[in-house]
Amino acid sequence: MQSLRVNEYDMAYLDIGQGRPLVCVHGSLCDFRNWSPVLGPLTTRHRVISVSLRHFFPENWDGSGNTYSLAQHIDDMIAFIEQLDAGPVDLMGHSRGGHICFRVAQRRPDLLRKLILAEPGGEIDASLDSDYVPGPWAMAGPISAAAERIAEGDIDGGLEIFLSALHVPWKRLPAAAKQILRDNATTLIGDARDARIPFAKSDAESIRTPTLFIGGGATRGLLAKVLHTLAAHVAGSRTEMIAGATHAMFEQAPQAYSEIVLDFLAE
Repeated sequence: MQSLRVNEYDMAYLDIGQGRPLVCVHGSLCDFRNWSPVLGPLTTRHRVISVSLRHFFPENWDGSGNTYSLAQHIDDMIAFIEQLDAGPVDLMGHSRGGHICFRVAQRRPDLLRKLILAEPGGEIDASLDSDYVPGPWAMAGPISAAAERIAEGDIDGGLEIFLSALHVPWKRLPAAAKQILRDNATTLIGDARDARIPFAKSDAESIRTPTLFIGGGATRGLLAKVLHTLAAHVAGSRTEMIAGATHAMFEQAPQAYSEIVLDFLAE
């Protein structure tokens, strides 16, 4: 593990392999370890840099302060890529990390060569969704309830509330997956306070970086809707679906996921 001082914060990351740099950004309740299932295949052709966002593992954050937000993480990733000083990088993000990578591509396309978005998290506004109704995000309630439990010290209880809202059975998760979630549980306290701006049509149309969207063929609900709607409005983008997989696609089908990514980056 290495660290890089970014915006007065030490960002931890793994740096493995050789070749063109591929920077990987994890989603909610995750950290640089979540890309482990695909590090083997990806590092055969690339220098893979897997980063932990501010306040995620290995930091043991207590949930206090105002430095946890999507905006802060976007600023941090821009500064991180700048300080790598490796030239334009390929950037890949999953879920919340996909949202962050999308916004980096909007603001600083000069830092990127290619963009990979694995079911980016967020909402789409009325310019992209005729059914959109302004108001709290659908997950706001479960996140708040989970964060309250976690702040009270009931880590597993809070995580179970959050995961059940995503139709993921906490009790069936492997021990290693549970530990990663526990290690990052307090970040849900930050998520409960965060204000996220929905994706707009103008946002999608502003992306000029060659973009690949990856989805799980069995993913349903808002994540699938966001994926396909954004892909339809990002000019020249490509979409690949992994049959039978859900949101944790690169854990469930690491070889298929890696082949899709490597083929796209080789073009």
